Amino acid sequence: MKLTIAAIQMRSGLDPDENRAQAAALIRQAAAQGARLIATPENTTRLDRDRPRLFKALEASDPAIEDRAWGRLAEEHGVWLLLGSTARLAEPGKAYNRSILFGPDGRIKAQYDKIHLFDVQLGAGEIYRESDTIMPGGRAVLADGPMGAKLGLTICYDLRFGHLYRALAKASAQILFAPSAFTVPTGQAHWEVLLRARAIETGAYVVAPAQGGRHQDGRSTWGRSMIIDPWGEIVAQLGHDEPGLIMATCDLERVSQARAKIPALLHDVAFAPPNPDAAS
Repeated sequence: MKLTIAAIQMRSGLDPDENRAQAAALIRQAAAQGARLIATPENTTRLDRDRPRLFKALEASDPAIEDRAWGRLAEEHGVWLLLGSTARLAEPGKAYNRSILFGPDGRIKAQYDKIHLFDVQLGAGEIYRESDTIMPGGRAVLADGPMGAKLGLTICYDLRFGHLYRALAKASAQILFAPSAFTVPTGQAHWEVLLRARAIETGAYVVAPAQGGRHQDGRSTWGRSMIIDPWGEIVAQLGHDEPGLIMATCDLERVSQARAKIPALLHDVAFAPPNPDAAS
């Protein structure tokens, strides 16, 4: 059970067609090198912090046309393709941040709406309020992938919520995806540590395609896409924030081996929450 996976690193801008063309060139390259499962980053189709401009574009767009375009890419190259995320209108003024998994027949196999929203204040002038724009999802998603591989879908800020990854692993996920657009300060401090921790805790592969560099909307993202094995070792990585790709052949037997050595997923013990009144 060996599966070659590619993670695409991008610098998405405001034009979905241009972003898809950027991704398509890297997808074509990955497929030619033998990748059977290819993932792109969060906000692949459009990265835009200008809320009015974003919703004007979403209201004028046809998501079915976009889905068909990405599905054709998967079908053309005969690969499984995870569109790391795209914004999909949920209601006036709110969108879902949605991952979409396409099969090699070009059809949608699974969709996941980002659950945890990035509402943070990193410092003076660097404030993010994703909940102002995004409607949170409410369901974890496990999908069947190539060769029957079990795929767990997450997006970016989800990475800080280990219980989601644990739930996916306990449901049999072997490969966990974390398409992201990490900020530079949080990426520099936490990106590698969090990715390796999630892999170690779950005994699963973690595939993290990232946005990188200075974007058209003025935002900067960390890049440094990675693929981590079930023992927490980095098996592929980019050491920069430029567009590019990484590939790794993932041996799914290593998932079973890691979980047999340290069967922590079987060792949950119920406990009462701490009583703050009892603290000394």
